[in-house]
Amino acid sequence: MIEPQAPAPPGPPPSWAGPARLPVRPATGRFLVLACVFVCAACGLVYELELVALASYLIGDSVTQASVVLSVMVFAMGIGSLVAKRLRRLAAAGFGAIEAVLALTGGCSAMALYAVFAWTGDWGGLWASGPRWLLVAFSLAIGLLIGAEVPLLMELIQRVRRQDAGGAVADLFAADYVGALVGGLAFPFLLLPLLGQLTGALLTGAVNAVAGATLVLGLFRRDLTRRARWTLLAANLAVLALLASAAVLVDDFERAARQAVYGHDVRVAVQTGVQEVVLTGGTHGRPLDLFLDGRLRVSGRDEQRYHDALVHPAMNGPHAHVLVLGGGDGLAVREVLRHPGVRRVDVVELDAGVVRLGRRDPALSRLNGHAYDDPRVRVTTADAFPWLRTAPVAAYDVVISDLPDPGITASTKLYSEEFYGLARRVLAPGGRLVVHAGPFAGRPRVFWTVGATLRAAGLHPVAYRVGGRDAGFAAGPDRTAVGSRARGDWGFFLAAADATPPLALDPRAPHPRTLTPASLAADVRTAARTRVTGLPPSTLVHPRYAD
Repeated sequence: MIEPQAPAPPGPPPSWAGPARLPVRPATGRFLVLACVFVCAACGLVYELELVALASYLIGDSVTQASVVLSVMVFAMGIGSLVAKRLRRLAAAGFGAIEAVLALTGGCSAMALYAVFAWTGDWGGLWASGPRWLLVAFSLAIGLLIGAEVPLLMELIQRVRRQDAGGAVADLFAADYVGALVGGLAFPFLLLPLLGQLTGALLTGAVNAVAGATLVLGLFRRDLTRRARWTLLAANLAVLALLASAAVLVDDFERAARQAVYGHDVRVAVQTGVQEVVLTGGTHGRPLDLFLDGRLRVSGRDEQRYHDALVHPAMNGPHAHVLVLGGGDGLAVREVLRHPGVRRVDVVELDAGVVRLGRRDPALSRLNGHAYDDPRVRVTTADAFPWLRTAPVAAYDVVISDLPDPGITASTKLYSEEFYGLARRVLAPGGRLVVHAGPFAGRPRVFWTVGATLRAAGLHPVAYRVGGRDAGFAAGPDRTAVGSRARGDWGFFLAAADATPPLALDPRAPHPRTLTPASLAADVRTAARTRVTGLPPSTLVHPRYAD
């Protein structure tokens, strides 16, 4: 039997871990270390959020990008903490060097990620995944550097005034968590709206470099040799110079990157607060293209085919009161107003900036036939989901769902059983709901999941598809990479609450420019032949759309 033994008393601290020679009182020195912890934690969280936000914009699928960044960063932080144990003997110099590298890496990460996306995104092959691999690389590098901060700061705070480990850890983590809170709130409410992602990241890097250099060169300068002090000072000045140069050139860089992505015909590029909106072409005979957050939303080359298919089959029947969900560009409204007997069109659009362009931009307003000048059209700026919850019951003969593609994570709630249940509630007796359900041939499971979700909401859908261009861009809210081939088609569902609606064109209305009764019947037969059965519906708590 092994006899219980008392734990061995803690040994004396290493010879290199004695009290630091500080230029201030220990209490002041301790406060300065904790203040640096606070600033570094805020900067670290901004780097993390900036990577998630930019990757979601550039690559799509925000859930996947957030999962990748967070998991890789947390893993790397653990590895960084283990590696930094070997630097405790040189805690001050090590911390100063790590903060300089972290400031440069984190500050330039957004520009590097955007550059790879802009200039190599259409190369194909392995380059097509370049932004994803770079995202992982930056997450790993930043995580390693942030993780290395903790043991070095622990060593520095103990050298100011040694105390029990539990108390030191509590103080350190308290400053760290409060700093993370400030950084997490500053990113969406200050940095992103006021400075944008690129300048915000550069400014964060500069603050990070100044905080680290000030602590080491000001408080712990006597722990460094003269050569180490000058080397660290030169390194931080070089980092600040690089970050400042990048900040000065960021507008030119952004313009060049935008031209690499969208071409040299960019007329309008605005950040509306909801998304980035870019208009290209529309003058001198060039077709207009509308991009929302990098995704092609409208192409003047073939938008007529998309909007004919979206609107005209749904207008076969009573259509005095029409609701358009999305469609802030005004092109669906244009087709609605071609039908006689329309009394009122309500447009519910999340982004007022898109509606503003639809009203005022000469090319876009000309393309939508100046639809917003019609007194029957009324616009509400709101998220379609909560708006439907308070909308009047049985108020609309036709509901047109012209919303972003279901494969986009932020849009999955707009293709859920709950959403379609709300849409069903606002349909008048005999009313119809038409839904753009993404590319038909490119993602058949996503398309037919929309149909299963409509049925689960008590609706009776019928599917049809319409072919697009053979090459070039695809109109509609599909996730189309710039410079890629078109998806080839768009898929739609027309649904009603009481019975499956007849899929035909209104004989009393002007003929659609690109759609005929014969082609529509053929499109219905094509869709029916490829039906995927047995798919579960998508709900708010269990979304089932994926690329």
